[in-house]
Amino acid sequence: MEEKDLRYRPGVGVMLVNGKGKVWVGQRLDNAIDAWQMPQGGLEPGEAPREGALRELEEETGIPRDKVEIVARCPVELTYDLPEELIGKIWKENWRGQRQTWFLARFLGRDEDVNLATPDPEFRAWKWADPAGLPAMIVPFKKKLYEDVLEAFRQWL
Repeated sequence: MEEKDLRYRPGVGVMLVNGKGKVWVGQRLDNAIDAWQMPQGGLEPGEAPREGALRELEEETGIPRDKVEIVARCPVELTYDLPEELIGKIWKENWRGQRQTWFLARFLGRDEDVNLATPDPEFRAWKWADPAGLPAMIVPFKKKLYEDVLEAFRQWL
């Protein structure tokens, strides 16, 4: 199957910001390079984006829903393409990348509310980062996506 024939996997992402204007990022367990990312993942069949974003956030960070407040939703879906060598290897279907609905959320809890020891851990470490530095921290094929997320939420940062 040609890459142009492949579809985008439906997904969500969360830009979680603390009271100091810093963004939550985690360092993935399955990636040897020093890349950090915001919580994101695929939607379950029939799942609404807002619900999926809150589920992904809790599954990946251990932060319960009552410790976050959704501030904004990106008005358009954002996409990224996988490098050719990853197509068909990281998800069960042959997706060319993801089309994601992004949410900006305010963290209402304390750092102690983060718990990476979830049932299916995805991150080995986490930190609060300066929003402007996010594109330089992510894997290269998601850099444009992160620039688009920053632009979408610029007025709130």
